[in-house]
Amino acid sequence: MAIASTVQEYMARHGLRYDVLTHPHSHNSMETAQFAHIPGSSLAKSVILGTDNGYVMAVLPSTHHVQLGRLGRQLNTTLRLATEDEVARLFSDCELGAIPPLGAAYGLRTVMDDSLAEQQEIYFEAGDHEKLIQMSRDDFLAMMEEASHSRFGEHAWRH
Repeated sequence: MAIASTVQEYMARHGLRYDVLTHPHSHNSMETAQFAHIPGSSLAKSVILGTDNGYVMAVLPSTHHVQLGRLGRQLNTTLRLATEDEVARLFSDCELGAIPPLGAAYGLRTVMDDSLAEQQEIYFEAGDHEKLIQMSRDDFLAMMEEASHSRFGEHAWRH
């Protein structure tokens, strides 16, 4: 698979600058960071959350977990993790687990954890498990200009 068509079209339409990196097939974001030889804190992951009236994309570093209660209070709604079937329907041109943080391209409300803005370079899945998009922080923040910003992630400590 290549870069998801929705992602490619959105990025071209908005004149976003990026590079594409290829890495061995990975099964999760921490493995992706390891295989691509990048810091996990620079790898943005997307978590799809269900609400009573639709979906929200939460974008945060791969080293963090979404604090559902905190984010729900910030958004004034009850949140739950979307099911795999829901995610597959929303992102039909992407492989499960390789959802790019482009909620706007897929018509989803997006919220970004501000800790991503601390990184000089930001990487994210391009729609499959073998390609990453690399952007400067400034280009990534420009891409996320329609997103809400807050702090809702919690560092996931590995033992």
